[in-house]
Amino acid sequence: MPWYVLITKPKSEKKVESRLLQLDVKAYCPTRIERRQWSDRIKKVETPLLPSMILVNLEDKERDIVFEVPGALRYLFWMGKPAKVSEHEIDVLKEMSENQANIISVEQLKEGSEIDITNLGSETQKGVVRKISGNQCWVVLKNLGYVVKLRI
Repeated sequence: MPWYVLITKPKSEKKVESRLLQLDVKAYCPTRIERRQWSDRIKKVETPLLPSMILVNLEDKERDIVFEVPGALRYLFWMGKPAKVSEHEIDVLKEMSENQANIISVEQLKEGSEIDITNLGSETQKGVVRKISGNQCWVVLKNLGYVVKLRI
């Protein structure tokens, strides 16, 4: 079964994920820990790695079941077809989320952007990391059209 990218209402990614899991739909919302500062305190907050997106693992004929959940808007399309994410990319996202890698930002790829291909030698992410610059590296999620920038 392929993983599809589901667009959600802003700031409702984790709620949609939990509601889909209650419907026995395999869903995943990669998160990261951010430090947020208020006037009186600093707090660690779990935020989605992919804003307004979660990943769902469904058969093509079952894709409409997600719209029974409040907050699910539509599927992400790429080149006229629903965007599919490989199992390898899901594993990389899970590893980054579990290890709490220091993610600096998430940026969308733009047409014509050039990324140098450099191998880090990591077995778990082989072929995914594309560029190293100083203490930063870029992990390309091709099917999503996003680059995740990590501090190494």
